Amino acid sequence: MTGMDARDTDLKKELNATLRARGELGDEYESALVDSFLEKVDQRIDGAVERRVRRQLAEQQMTVARDSRSPKATDTWGERFGFGIVSLVLAVPLSAIGGGVAHLPGLLAAWLGIVGVNVVQAARTDPGLFGRRGHRRQDDAWED
Repeated sequence: MTGMDARDTDLKKELNATLRARGELGDEYESALVDSFLEKVDQRIDGAVERRVRRQLAEQQMTVARDSRSPKATDTWGERFGFGIVSLVLAVPLSAIGGGVAHLPGLLAAWLGIVGVNVVQAARTDPGLFGRRGHRRQDDAWED
């Protein structure tokens, strides 16, 4: 017997008890008995609604938690493309300054900085980009 069947059975027992009490007590207590039974039904419904609301709230919180670790909705292709263009445009003067001041080591430092900033941006917009594609996310183990 599932949880729903048990609750249905309990409700049927309550209804039968109410009907038996009505038969024993007579018509003058009918409205009080009906009100009492309806109060029990309301409590069951309220409990079921409360459980559903709590479950949905927990699911929403899990979704928000997962989304905070995944690419944001604002991380569109245009934003990534724009970031790449801006980094290349800035690479020209940075390369000139680094190469002009410190020659090859300055040029390497400038390009390591440019590449580093782009790697961080790529990792931020796609967390599974660097070596975690084949692995299942730990959060997925909780999903049914």
